[in-house]
Amino acid sequence: MDTRQQTNPSVSSDEWYTPRWIIDVLGPFDLDPCAPPEDRRPFTIAPTAWTKADDGLSHDWHGTVWMNPPYSRVLLRRFCEKMATHGDGIALLVNRQDNLLWQEVIFPTAKSMIFMRHRVKFIRPDGSTGSPFFGSCLVAWGDDCDRRLHQSGIEGKYVALNK
Repeated sequence: MDTRQQTNPSVSSDEWYTPRWIIDVLGPFDLDPCAPPEDRRPFTIAPTAWTKADDGLSHDWHGTVWMNPPYSRVLLRRFCEKMATHGDGIALLVNRQDNLLWQEVIFPTAKSMIFMRHRVKFIRPDGSTGSPFFGSCLVAWGDDCDRRLHQSGIEGKYVALNK
C-alpha cells in the first residue's frame, strides 16, 4: 500500500491553493469560504473571502461560491454539505467517487462534474507549485455553475448529474 500521502507533510496538508487559471475560466465568484490567510493568498478569488480563522462554516453563504475545501475528512464533508444546501457554486475536490461523501452528499445534490484530465498544479504556501498523488474533480451546484463548467473547455470528462 502506498502510504506517502499519510507521511508526506506537504501532501497531507490542507494548504493547497487554487491556481489562477481555474478561477479565470470558471469565475467570477462572490464568496470563497475556504480562502488562505491574506498574507499567503496568491490572488483574490472573490470579494468575500473567509479564512480558517473566520470559520466559513459558521457564516451564511451568499452568491456564487468557489470552494477549494480542506481535504481532511471531517471538514471536507461539512463544507460539501454546506455547498449542497447553498446550491450555487463550484468545488474543486479529490477524485474519489467511491466514498460516502460522494454517495450521500455530492451525487444526490450536484448538477454536474468534470473529471479533470490532468492533475492540478496547486500553489503551495511558499509560492511553489505541486500536484498531489491523486486526481481532481470539479463539481457544480446550480444551473449557472453547471453552464460554466460545461462551457469551460477544461480538459476532462463532463458528466451531468441532476438536471
